[in-house]
Amino acid sequence: MTEKQNNYCVIMAGGIGSRFWPFSRANKPKQFLDFFGTGRSLLQMTVDRFRPIVPIENMVIVTNVAYKALILEQVPDMKPEQILCEPARRNTAPCIAYATAWIEAKVQRDKAQRTKDIRIVVAASDHLILEEEKFRQVILKAFEFTGNHKAICTLGMSPTRPETGYGYIQRQAETVTTDIYPVKEFKEKPDLGTAKKYVASGDYLWNSGIFVWSLDTISEALEKHLPDVAAIFAKGKGLIGTAGEQAFIGENFEKCPNISVDYGIMEKADNVYVLPSSFGWSDLGTWGSLYELSEKDEAANVSLHSEALFYDAHGNVVTLEPGKLAVVQGVDDMIVAEENGVLLICKKAEEQRIKQFVADAQEKFGGKFN
Repeated sequence: MTEKQNNYCVIMAGGIGSRFWPFSRANKPKQFLDFFGTGRSLLQMTVDRFRPIVPIENMVIVTNVAYKALILEQVPDMKPEQILCEPARRNTAPCIAYATAWIEAKVQRDKAQRTKDIRIVVAASDHLILEEEKFRQVILKAFEFTGNHKAICTLGMSPTRPETGYGYIQRQAETVTTDIYPVKEFKEKPDLGTAKKYVASGDYLWNSGIFVWSLDTISEALEKHLPDVAAIFAKGKGLIGTAGEQAFIGENFEKCPNISVDYGIMEKADNVYVLPSSFGWSDLGTWGSLYELSEKDEAANVSLHSEALFYDAHGNVVTLEPGKLAVVQGVDDMIVAEENGVLLICKKAEEQRIKQFVADAQEKFGGKFN
């Protein structure tokens, strides 16, 4: 058996991407969309990114049951049983617990691997990574570290600006191995002044939400820090990975608390480490983050795979359905997005209000424009 066979990947793909409304919709959220006109969705790019270091049969995608068919369409060489369907949204900790139980069942069923040899990387389906080979080398380094230490490892992005949209990780001063540091503290998204202090200190990294650990280590962490969640999946031993899995999940998953892995494990555990990294990472969470990454004209306007003419306009981002033209005159720093019967015109600086726009549209028009 090759070393690669011990590598597993969990891709979290259950979000609805409401901050990218109306481009991202409930029936086809942002992870299934081609943002950059490359012919590949964010999910497909994520799967492709891991293929050289994780066998496709060792990949697991955790998602909403409504998206299973769409995933199998976009990733046709994955088997249906590798798509784990959550019947309800319960945040990242139950999602990871489900995937961990599935991987453990697969390893025990195959009998060709030992649980202590299994290394797992957990990543979101909607991140952009520009330097993919560099990214893979970082993951392999984290695999090696977590294979030799009972460690929970997270990737910390070297900050390039005082960003208020990301959480931060404060590292301790001394490394345990080359380039890997114990974590001192996790910090919530800061205000601008605090973010500037973080970046100036050199001790803080962006929290990427990418985790690496061994199967045994995450299993022990779940039992220690989230015993109620671990107990639910312990009841599923013998069912997960079989024809009885979906019935068990349908009956029990909603009993899990709604809690993130950051709150549930990362902030409690004493064996958390951070690997400072730089490989062109972006959490594509907002129109603003997409704007920053996109090619701009001489007036800093962005047109995403659509036609646009700009006059006396600066710093705008426009995306339309194919075959349509936008003429934008006399406005600055706006989002103009049109998709499937919805036109959004919003200040970039106030894009956090988009979630409220979606909720208001739901209240007034039902699910017509979700």
